[in-house]
Amino acid sequence: MTGPDFKEITKRSPEKSLLLPLKKSGGRNAYGRVTSRHRGGGHKRMLRIIDFKRDLFESPAKVVAIEYDPNRSSRIALVEYPDKERRYILAPVGLSVGQSVISSNQKEAEIVTGNCLLLRNIPSGTMIHNIELKKGIGGQIVRSAGSSAQIMAKEGDFAHIKLPSGEVRLVSLDCHATIGQVGNVEHEALYLGKAGRNRWLGVKPQSRGLAMNPIDHPHGGGEGKSGQGNPHPVTPWGKPTKGYRTRNPKRYSNKFIVKRRK
Repeated sequence: MTGPDFKEITKRSPEKSLLLPLKKSGGRNAYGRVTSRHRGGGHKRMLRIIDFKRDLFESPAKVVAIEYDPNRSSRIALVEYPDKERRYILAPVGLSVGQSVISSNQKEAEIVTGNCLLLRNIPSGTMIHNIELKKGIGGQIVRSAGSSAQIMAKEGDFAHIKLPSGEVRLVSLDCHATIGQVGNVEHEALYLGKAGRNRWLGVKPQSRGLAMNPIDHPHGGGEGKSGQGNPHPVTPWGKPTKGYRTRNPKRYSNKFIVKRRK
């Protein structure tokens, strides 16, 4: 079993003004029926309101604390603006208490870790995270612990961005992104060590289809230890799985993808 050492955490209790109650569904819908399996239980949590938009422009904010957030793999930073307004942002690698960060649309803005700038003002080759896909909507991609993307080139109104998956994607130069790599890089080395620790996270046990009866799963039945029998693995409802492409080209337009992920 491995766990984080929390050495970067400087404040134990969260900022009360930035908390919301988080209600669990246990994987049930409005009718009380399970629509998402293997969910339920887990430790009680409060939702931290994270500022993914970074829309207080040209106003430097001072980092007050680095905190733990149970709802995400990365750490969060509490920043305070000159008017005493406080917000949470994702904490990148190297961000420390007392440092200043800014969100800016100016061309002269500094290329410093934690600063949120327009893609057109960020030099090619820079590591970035919390990237917008539509102008003003707020960062949507590259937000998990240790992840970062890279600006490969700029062409016309778009930047070619290499994502952590290896995919190269076109993003408008009018979108914002934050400089640096998301913190808590050691998260990838986390090893839960026991089933009970998964239960604390709200994940219930999963039963293999092969171990079920034919009524419960297409892979079920047979004498003793038998193979799945199907030409390809399927879900309990007969849909192909484990490698079956589910991406909808109408929602995720292929025209923005320069190079597919490996």
